[in-house]
Amino acid sequence: MTNTTKARLKNMGQVEQLVMDYIWTHGPSTSEACREGLAAARPMKDSTIRTVLRRLEEKGFLTHDTQGRPFIYQTPDGRQNVAVRAVTAIIDRFSGG
Repeated sequence: MTNTTKARLKNMGQVEQLVMDYIWTHGPSTSEACREGLAAARPMKDSTIRTVLRRLEEKGFLTHDTQGRPFIYQTPDGRQNVAVRAVTAIIDRFSGG
């Protein structure tokens, strides 16, 4: 017997959405670049931005690569692909898959 249910796309919170918008706009970034880039709109401590990035990675919205010491975060999918996945997940949820 196999499990035929698909993993649901987890929702993004408001701060997670800000971080994703930053990375979609600016391309692959370090946590420090994200924190500095978002400082005017949403000041965050270093530990906070790292937690947000880690959670986005756990949810499948980001991946990271290492170049020396810092992690470089990037999106495996473009903004439009994430939107399509989100709409598909909503339709599947309400139509029973």
